[in-house]
Parts: sequence; C-alpha cells; structure tokens
Amino acid sequence: MTPPPPPDLPSDLPPDLLAGLQVRSVSRVHGGDIAAAYRLETPQGPLFVKTHPQPKPDMFAREAAGLRALRTHAPDTLGVPEVLRESAQGLLLAWIDVAPGRPGTATEEAFGTGLAELHRATNPTYGAIDHALAGYLGSAEIDLTPTADWPEFFVERRVRPLVERAIEAGRLDPAARAAVAACAPRAAALCGPPEPPALVHGDLWAGNRLVDRAGRNWLIDPACHWAHREIDLAMMSLFGGFGEACFAAYDEAYPLADGWRSRISWYQLPPLLVHAILFGGGYGASALAALRRYA
Repeated sequence: MTPPPPPDLPSDLPPDLLAGLQVRSVSRVHGGDIAAAYRLETPQGPLFVKTHPQPKPDMFAREAAGLRALRTHAPDTLGVPEVLRESAQGLLLAWIDVAPGRPGTATEEAFGTGLAELHRATNPTYGAIDHALAGYLGSAEIDLTPTADWPEFFVERRVRPLVERAIEAGRLDPAARAAVAACAPRAAALCGPPEPPALVHGDLWAGNRLVDRAGRNWLIDPACHWAHREIDLAMMSLFGGFGEACFAAYDEAYPLADGWRSRISWYQLPPLLVHAILFGGGYGASALAALRRYA
C-alpha cells in the first residue's frame, strides 16, 4: 500500500527537527507564552515540538541542558521528557499524555517527595549547571556566573540587575533602587540559614509541572541552576496550583529551615520582576512592596 503523502507542515517548524520522522499529522497545542508548540503524529507515536522563529541566543540550548540535568538527578518518581533533537530554533521532545483535572493527594505528596530528592543533588558553587554563564527566566536573560556566596548571587546577579531592567523598561518605580540598597547589607539574614547549592528547576510554577494518566509527575520548561532550594518552593507558591500535601511531604523528606515561609516573598522577587519586565501590570508594584517589606 502506498503511504499517504506527508501533511502540509506549519512554516515555523524547523526542518532539521523533523527530518526522517515520517510525520503523519501536526496539531497546535498549548506551549506557553514564548514558543509555539505542536504535537506530531509519527509511526513511532506522538512527539512534541516547540519552536520560535527568532529565539534569544542559546534559548533552546539552555532549556535542553536543564532538561538533561533534571533527567540525571531526578528520582524515578519524577519524570523529565527526553530531548530527542535540538536546534537553534527549537526542541523535539518525548510526548507526555497529560491527565485531565487536578492532581490527587497521592500525586501531590509524590511530587513533594520527588522534588526533595532532586534538591539533594549538590555542587561546589551556585549558578550555572555547566560552562554557560547566562541563562533565561522566561525570556529574560539572567547571569549564572558561579559563586560560592549565595546572598551575593541572589542580590547582585539576580535581584539588582532585574530591578534595573524593570526601571529602564518603565515597569517599576525607581524607588526600588533605594529598597534594594537597604536590603543588600542584610542579604545574608534575608536569604536564610546557609545551605549547600541545590539543583533547582528555577521556574517551577504549576504550568511547568504535568501529571500523566498514570499519576506520575513531570517537570518541563526548566530554568535550571544551582541555588538555594527555597527558590523552587517560593515559585510554587506564587501562582498557586500546588496543594499543602505537596509542601508537607517535601518538608518531611527534606526538612526546611525555620522561617522558610517568611522568606517566600523574598525569593519571589526574581519572577515578579521578570513578569514586570515582560508583562507590566501590577507585577512591578508587587515587587516594590516586597522589597520595602524586607528593607
């Protein structure tokens, strides 16, 4: 029997990602605010492609490196899609068959325990997971130059540069400069008790945790680096979507330092500032309010 002709492929799909796949059909799927995402039907089963016509430099290379780091260190209970192909314009990944509805208590607990195990992976320095000294949070470039000093990394490589960019973009009151200056001398206390660098997802809002039909949790779209582990917990708390059972299971598996909940808003500053830069709205005001609270 003669095989059907290949479908008309969307013009933004990079040919090098699809070469030799015998794609039978393509459908657009939800894939976030930055990249276009597609499901490919192939003789080997469905695959996932994300692409961007004009990506930031090394944007997909950094995501691929993060996914590989997560696959190396995550426990078996925590899935991470395999990177099958990558190019400057996109990634080809294994498909995850997502379950409808909200995760149940057992799934929430499994996620908390799995994330705690992931965070036990450690490194001599904070910052980059490999040779690259820059990465992305969303589409905002961030400095990942390694350092052994976490408060310095958080304030000088993350908060202060993002504050300046948000002010320059007209999305943040310039009064934030004075608030950062007031916080900086107290950064060691504000960052909490010293902890070893942990491998963090780096952008762990609920949309970057998927649950498949077997109830297994998956991590996608990482902004991986070595950091204080409370970074991930603060991001999980920013937009909701994670139940209290998840946090309780995490704390049981890898107990958190006293006062961690009081540091949530402090560690939410980078994503708030990135959202202010990218989207405006009330994110700048929320970031300024948090800075003033800690100042």
